[in-house]
Amino acid sequence: MEISTKLGSVSLKNPVITASGTSGYGRELAELFDLNSLGGFSIKGTTLNPREGNPSPRIAECRSALINSVGLQNPGVDTVVAEELPFLRSKFDGAILANISGFSVEEYIACTEKIASEGSLADILEVNISCPNVHGGGMAFGTSPKAAAEVTAAVKRLSHIPVYIKLSPNVTDIVEIARACVDAGADGLCLINTVAAMRIDIVRRCPVVANKMGGMSGAAVFPIALRMIWQVASALPNIPIIGCGGVETASDVIEMMMAGASAVEVGSATLRDPFACQTIAKELPTVMKRLKINNLQDIIGIVK
Repeated sequence: MEISTKLGSVSLKNPVITASGTSGYGRELAELFDLNSLGGFSIKGTTLNPREGNPSPRIAECRSALINSVGLQNPGVDTVVAEELPFLRSKFDGAILANISGFSVEEYIACTEKIASEGSLADILEVNISCPNVHGGGMAFGTSPKAAAEVTAAVKRLSHIPVYIKLSPNVTDIVEIARACVDAGADGLCLINTVAAMRIDIVRRCPVVANKMGGMSGAAVFPIALRMIWQVASALPNIPIIGCGGVETASDVIEMMMAGASAVEVGSATLRDPFACQTIAKELPTVMKRLKINNLQDIIGIVK
């Protein structure tokens, strides 16, 4: 069985990638198993300056899902470049995705200059555009085609590695946002990010999460992610897509690839079982054999 795949010019030994924010920078997982059993590793969302994140509680459990409002807690891009990326590269020979976030175009530019410069240890720049634009009235960059395109063009001009834009699902027309990013120069797309959600503590009569709302992930969002991947792949068939959202099994990976993804990120499943990514990668050949699939690349986008 051929389980390798490609994201444009970047080759992956298998399509399983850790989703940003669920595996840190690899230090914890590296103590449990060989990271080289994975196809790719997307690091925790990194910002220009260190962030402590949002106040607690940050997590709310749901049926088949999880709401988080961590708030991009991270040590800042300088520490990531100096310490975290070198450590991860020393343990991992697969594709490293450097996930960055910003609250202004200038912050995205500054992060790109530092983390995706010539000689970068990362292979792909994954740009989270679900952050609020502090200079644009607080609307998330990813909910406006114009703002999404502006960020894409800015980082693309400076990045020495392929640029993949991670799209927000909290929009009316995901294809419109995707097309704006591609027209602005994106090499690929990652979808979806978390779905805006909320839980209320009916005893205390207040939101469970201190920030009131958060992003929902987990198995419950899988059909939403699948639908959006299929829509974007159908409209933009030549753009590599990383699927993300609710993946828990090897069968889920196959389903997302049939919808149009070339690789798949696994997030919340890792929080419940740190071996989830490794297990999914190991089980892929068995599922492929059952489905009579000899080469994963043959099934990408076959559902029209």
